[in-house]
Amino acid sequence: MKKNKRTLIIAEIGVNHNGRLSIAKKLIKKAAEAKVDVVKFQIFNADNLVTPYAKKAKYQQKKNNFKQTQLAMLKKLQFNNREFLKLAKLCKKLKIEFCASFFDTESLPLFKKLGIKRIKIPSGEITNFIMLKKIAKLKKKIIMSTGMSSINEIKDAIKVLTTFGSKLKDITLLHCNSEYPSPYKDVNLLAMEQIKKKFNTDVGYSDHTTGIEVSIAAVAMGASVIEKHLTLNKNLKGPDHKASIEPNELKHLVCSVRNIEVALGKSKKIITKSEKKNRVAARKSIMASTEVLKGEKFSLKNLNAKRPGHGMSPMLMPKIIGKRAKKKFKVNEIIRL
Repeated sequence: MKKNKRTLIIAEIGVNHNGRLSIAKKLIKKAAEAKVDVVKFQIFNADNLVTPYAKKAKYQQKKNNFKQTQLAMLKKLQFNNREFLKLAKLCKKLKIEFCASFFDTESLPLFKKLGIKRIKIPSGEITNFIMLKKIAKLKKKIIMSTGMSSINEIKDAIKVLTTFGSKLKDITLLHCNSEYPSPYKDVNLLAMEQIKKKFNTDVGYSDHTTGIEVSIAAVAMGASVIEKHLTLNKNLKGPDHKASIEPNELKHLVCSVRNIEVALGKSKKIITKSEKKNRVAARKSIMASTEVLKGEKFSLKNLNAKRPGHGMSPMLMPKIIGKRAKKKFKVNEIIRL
């Protein structure tokens, strides 16, 4: 996969604010300090998202009351429109892009007031025809996670989006494993290559592992977007904290990604400016290994290769052997014809 542009780094705040505006603001500031490009929240009205009897996913039960329903959990984690407007205003002040995943169609109109430039479709909505159709009609840039999805389900979702107004060039697909945290054995990062080849879109990676190394590897493979959950503390109660990274780790991630982008270069083997100056010191020249008299034939018995490398290259040895010396050479003297 060819890497040809700057990676968009998204700090997924999601619901790691635990329903508290003060924590959400602090997370935005930490993301800005780490120099990410985008912070992303999850926008939903719990009553429009789940039924009263929907159970929580197993990973959501680990840090919360087992008997608590999804509805009860999500009600504690949702913000109202006024609170999201405050967060979007803070993002604008800190010059960091505000983005959001929408989980119910009733919340979608808020994207205009929030000034959202691109919309994130979470993995759970990839089979939601109504949501896909309405998002497509907004004609915005789309980032769509593909966790829990088959190739055919991704194909069907793209067909809905492009049929109702989205352009393929405006869609980025994120490879993703929807377990929190994700086991490394299930990451399957090479699937990015299949997705890229199959759909001819930009491809990125939404990382739910506990570390940052898979995100860095994804960038080296050509990911155009990296999304990573951010928390103030992995041990806080809440569904996503365990699969998140803390602010210092986020800084390390951003720094590593930017270094990898520079290190990837231009897909062409060259002798770089920084290494040219070391060629003489590190390479070797053809030297006399013994005293060579004038008129004596050069052979492997009286020649060898030693540093420095400002003489004849040892690769010319076959052309030198058998010729006669035009002068006397001392031991370790560079051979010059």
